[in-house]
Amino acid sequence: MVDLKPTLDLLPALPGVYLMKDAAGEVLYVGKARSLRQRVRSYFQPSQQHPPRIAALLRKVASIEHIVTDSEVEALILECNLIKKYRPRYNVRLRDDKRYPYLKLTAEPFPRLIEVRQVEPDGARYFGPYTDTTAMRHLEQVLRQVFRLRTCTYHLPSKERMRPCLDYHLGLCDAPCAGLISAAEYQKLVAGAAQFLSGRQEPLLRHLRAEMEAAAESLDFERAAKFRDHLRAVEKIVARQKIVSPRSFDADVIGLAQREGLTCAKVFFVREGKLVGQHHVLLDGTAEEEPTAVLSAFLQQYYAGAPQVPPQVFLPRRPENAETLAAWLTFRRGRTVRLHVPQRGDKRRLVELAEKNAHLTLEQYQAEQRQQRQRAEEAVMELRERLGLPRPPFRIEAFDIATLQGDESVGSLVVFKNGRPSKKDYRRFQVRLSTEHPDDYAMLREVLSRRLQRALEGDPKFSELPDLLVVDGGKGQLNVARQVLAEKNLEHIPVAALAKRFEHLYLPDRPRPLVLEERSPARQLLQALRDEAHRFANEYHRKRRRRASVRSILDDIPGIGPKRRTQLLAHFASTEAIKNASVEEIAAVPGMNRAVAERVHRYLNSEAWD
Repeated sequence: MVDLKPTLDLLPALPGVYLMKDAAGEVLYVGKARSLRQRVRSYFQPSQQHPPRIAALLRKVASIEHIVTDSEVEALILECNLIKKYRPRYNVRLRDDKRYPYLKLTAEPFPRLIEVRQVEPDGARYFGPYTDTTAMRHLEQVLRQVFRLRTCTYHLPSKERMRPCLDYHLGLCDAPCAGLISAAEYQKLVAGAAQFLSGRQEPLLRHLRAEMEAAAESLDFERAAKFRDHLRAVEKIVARQKIVSPRSFDADVIGLAQREGLTCAKVFFVREGKLVGQHHVLLDGTAEEEPTAVLSAFLQQYYAGAPQVPPQVFLPRRPENAETLAAWLTFRRGRTVRLHVPQRGDKRRLVELAEKNAHLTLEQYQAEQRQQRQRAEEAVMELRERLGLPRPPFRIEAFDIATLQGDESVGSLVVFKNGRPSKKDYRRFQVRLSTEHPDDYAMLREVLSRRLQRALEGDPKFSELPDLLVVDGGKGQLNVARQVLAEKNLEHIPVAALAKRFEHLYLPDRPRPLVLEERSPARQLLQALRDEAHRFANEYHRKRRRRASVRSILDDIPGIGPKRRTQLLAHFASTEAIKNASVEEIAAVPGMNRAVAERVHRYLNSEAWD
């Protein structure tokens, strides 16, 4: 065991964050402390009795690093960021396996309302997450009708006046691109949409009723009918929201359920006394953690990325570091946030309802996981039987090639273990082969050869060999794979090729392809494997082509490096928009100056770019 006493003796009695690492330098655990000396040294007291998880952690610790902060709140913020960055194995972690959509009001002079899957620190306002995407898109459609926010991607305001598009003639936009609405009037519409999305619908309902009645009194029945339709659409949305208290208040309500080493946290969003939405999150690494510690870890990680922090958070119990958490949430919100454990009444019943829903969600998730494991195991056993394999193919590897006329060609390797994706084992390859005419067989040969050679050389990332190797294609691809295996003296590895057109499965020494039944678990497993390899290859190919496309246009301009290129594209959204911008507009982008702006404008409007 590594002697950590010199490190422990030098720890300061100050607030901060500590990182425990193994011999390879991998971060195993990130923690915060009011006093680094007292907290970290407590792990290594001879009389200290640790739960099995912490005992296993301490056996692997080879070094400890620390970062001093000015306060506990700063330590908490830093801890959140480091956990998100390193995803340490021994920390309680929010699962990131499902990204629910948000509605985003962009940070532009004339904002747009768009659907996104990730919250970014870009100054925009985010609302959600929405677990029911159908309901969210219906809401988005109603908001477009009522507030008429633009959907175009023009860089506004613009000196050039454009012709109003079809949305304007359909009454879905007030055409800021054509100067038919001022920035101040447009911002009023944006404020109304933001207020509605925040859960405050009553002002909009009053406004729509007043406009409808005023139009009716002035005998403008067409206008009155339009407001009537808007009013009905909004009332339908409001009617689906459950009233949980006769008193108006804003809060998030948290319920936790722990079972078999997994925790589900359910969040109810209550706005103006109405339940306007809900969200659930799964947490790993909670098997031996106290509920108070799990709740504290959840609040830290969840609100570190949440688009809104309410004035109150109702909890089933008091979390660890409650005062520090409340101070941090207050800092994040900009106004006081109260952590409250209700003991009776409507608010206590609401917390109990959240906990009941958390238990039901966790039970449903675990039941689904058991069914998926059972079906995956059935597929693996059927595959062994139908392909005549010597043992069940616990590890299956699939390969695919993505190319477009030989441009930025790449290969993918995806791995399924016991019938389920093992994404940490996925690998991708940039094809080095350079040919005048793209050769799929040669590219597949290169990728397979490199993967197997890395295994033979002892590379730990490639050391585990497959029980079954699958390539996308037919007899030709199968023969390439067999030749590569023979060259590497690995003929004992079973190989198959799956052709997409008729889902024919080509196997060595079989004159005819094998056709598995459409509902066969084995066929569905192979299809999922092949489709995942195809998706992974195409994703990498698109990324490389985008990077190459951006570089060919902007990075050839003297004075434009990666930082300025990013700033320009973030501001204008496309190179076409940069080309159409004036020198003054380009120079106004952060990080630019007039000399470089003139160079960009001259280059993009020259024949060299056209």
